[in-house]
Amino acid sequence: MSHENNILGGSASHVFAGVLLDFDGTIIDSTEAIVENWKRVALELGIDHQEILRTSHGRRSIDVLQQLDPTKANWEYVSAMEARVPFLCKTPAVEIPGARRLLESLDKYQVPNAIVTSGTKALLDGWLKVLQLPQPQEATVAEDVKLGKPDPEGYSKARAKLLLSQIDGGCTDVLVMEDAPAGIRAGKAAGCKVLAVATTHAVEELKAAGADWVVKDHRSVDVEVGPDTGYRFVFHHLL
Repeated sequence: MSHENNILGGSASHVFAGVLLDFDGTIIDSTEAIVENWKRVALELGIDHQEILRTSHGRRSIDVLQQLDPTKANWEYVSAMEARVPFLCKTPAVEIPGARRLLESLDKYQVPNAIVTSGTKALLDGWLKVLQLPQPQEATVAEDVKLGKPDPEGYSKARAKLLLSQIDGGCTDVLVMEDAPAGIRAGKAAGCKVLAVATTHAVEELKAAGADWVVKDHRSVDVEVGPDTGYRFVFHHLL
């Protein structure tokens, strides 16, 4: 069912039932807007925003705020805060190279897919609208889980839902695409294979977190209709 070749700079391929995608750092890069957002929150709390940025990437805002100011760790505050994020900067988020082509391929071949993000529904909907990106089939957002990444709850739920839609129960391997160590650990703990894109963290950090493959960005990813009921993902220029 699968053929893998992890030679550095080489290629690998594997057959999957579907794919679960992290969003920020994996599909888009909204660093500028996120930094601006935490600057505003830090000003409100009277702390240095660098303190927040050191630990916030890949984590739910509600979990970050729980440690900083529990009075603000509620969905009303977090949703209102994140709904503003796509409009904080003149330059909206930029797409990770190859991400739009990847999403269009998933659409074209009807590959079962879902976004699993630490962002709220308001944040995800805002970015999809602003950037006019293809809609995922499913989405698991911050409000849908009790515990955020690196806890596997989000990926476990999304994986179970994806496999439930497999009528004949053929291929059961599910791919997670991530950019952050917390997300990689969550994907692995949920029983998935993980492809990491080296967009926000060093290759060594991604491998140390347990990534099965690492590529620079989605230009190194191709999707084909695979054997039986699966879909073959081919990864080029492995790091």
